[in-house]
Amino acid sequence: MITMNEPVKLTKRDKEKVFWRYTIVANSLFNYASMEAPSLVYALSPALRTIYKDNKEYKASLKNQFKYFNTTPIMAESLIGASLAMEEKDGTKALEPVQSLKTSLMGPFAGIGDSVFNVMMNTIIGSITGSLALSGNLVAPPLIGFVWAMIMLFGVKRPLFYGGYNSGIAIVERFGDQLSRLTDAASVLGITVVGSLIPTVIKLETGLQMKTGKVVTHVQADMLDKIMPALLPLVVTFAIYKLLDNKKWTPTKCIFLVIALSLVCAFFGILTVPK
Repeated sequence: MITMNEPVKLTKRDKEKVFWRYTIVANSLFNYASMEAPSLVYALSPALRTIYKDNKEYKASLKNQFKYFNTTPIMAESLIGASLAMEEKDGTKALEPVQSLKTSLMGPFAGIGDSVFNVMMNTIIGSITGSLALSGNLVAPPLIGFVWAMIMLFGVKRPLFYGGYNSGIAIVERFGDQLSRLTDAASVLGITVVGSLIPTVIKLETGLQMKTGKVVTHVQADMLDKIMPALLPLVVTFAIYKLLDNKKWTPTKCIFLVIALSLVCAFFGILTVPK
């Protein structure tokens, strides 16, 4: 039976090792089943080994961290720090709250990170270095790139990691025995975020029509949208989740199934491109 460990205090070196291991690999360890989870496991495994001396507890923690995780790598630093602090403070008792915290925040954090760092800041820096390169300046572009990388590393990523770590400790100290309530609240938030992604990310409409004399009824606009907007994306998402719950179906098989059904249904006019 898995029980909570005696509290273990991580050293500065332990935390630095987690930060640098994730910073180096980031999205390098990536797959379509668990996305960035392998990078998390690689980064956290040495520190988790320090926290959990019992092999069963260590494996349970690794398995928990290997669940689906996907967000902007820069913003992920904060969640990694918080996860580490919560497990350091509460051991295996924190596994469920850790997963709920990651699930609920990885979506909103991705929105912030992608818009601010991947789009806005990269566009600004790229425009500056590009204009300098076109003017014949060979020194400024790589210099600006290096300075920007250092700013991101020590001015953004590092504070986010340690800010997340301090926040994780504060969460455990503040809520203590009420972590189950925090878990439930975070789970509801996570489900809400994931649910909101369905109509915004999955675009699916049908081109079927029903004719009665001169009256033409569009199945999508006149029936499905009036029953529930984005009903088809919801049904398809539910079906894919049910398939993934079956061990015989892998994410790769599901991808090929979606491609095949999309081609066949589009050919016969069952599915159309959303307007």
